[in-house]
Amino acid sequence: MNSKEKKEARVERYKALAAGATAKSSAAYQQASKMLGVIPPGQPVHGLADRHYRERISGHMDKSVKLAGTAEYFEGKAEAAEKNNAIYLGDEDCVERLQERLDELVKLQDNMKAANKIVKSQKLSNEQIRQQLFELGFSDKQINEILTPSFTGRIGFASCTLTNNNRRISDTKKRLEQAKKMKATENREYHVGEVRFVENSRENRLQLFFPEIPDKALRQQMSNNGFRWCSSNGCWQSYLKRYNIRFAKELLAPKEADTANVPA
Repeated sequence: MNSKEKKEARVERYKALAAGATAKSSAAYQQASKMLGVIPPGQPVHGLADRHYRERISGHMDKSVKLAGTAEYFEGKAEAAEKNNAIYLGDEDCVERLQERLDELVKLQDNMKAANKIVKSQKLSNEQIRQQLFELGFSDKQINEILTPSFTGRIGFASCTLTNNNRRISDTKKRLEQAKKMKATENREYHVGEVRFVENSRENRLQLFFPEIPDKALRQQMSNNGFRWCSSNGCWQSYLKRYNIRFAKELLAPKEADTANVPA
């Protein structure tokens, strides 16, 4: 499953959770309304049974409101997931996507430098300046912004804009080299006790395969330290970091057994 497929699956999962919560919220509201409908308007509470009945109505309404909030939460998660274009080192296509981003940043840097040279030219008319900026790929809106003087009277791109983009180029180059190195690294597999460890460099994940479901306390410890259950891989996993590897080894190493097969 590539990054696009993972993103689509994540969005659909959040949308399904939102739809489920909405349906349950509506059902709880309808139940409360139905129960409330049998009480004549203005009728006071009659006895303990009546009080308990009204408390049940209130409970259904509270449940409806809570589920509506849950639906709104997952709708927000779905929207955020749709807008998320981040590139993760564990993505199968991260090398290609990082290369595309690097190419875009380099092209932007070159275009900004060329634009600054054009707008500062004393030999070009305003019409010629706009035409050359258009040929570089800038839209009419962007050209107007480029030619609008700043509060200091400067036109074109500020030096800080070029510096910041240059820093993004440098950071992207580093990530690209890291991604290439990770994709070229073979996965490392070994056992700690009965648990199979996989240092999955291609997906940037430390994966723990248990022979049976770990107890609740162990699951909580792993969850508190960055591990999550991955149903698609059938394992508990975290990012492939040294401290995660060290934590997992210390947590799962046999206390009174031979640990000679546990890599350092």
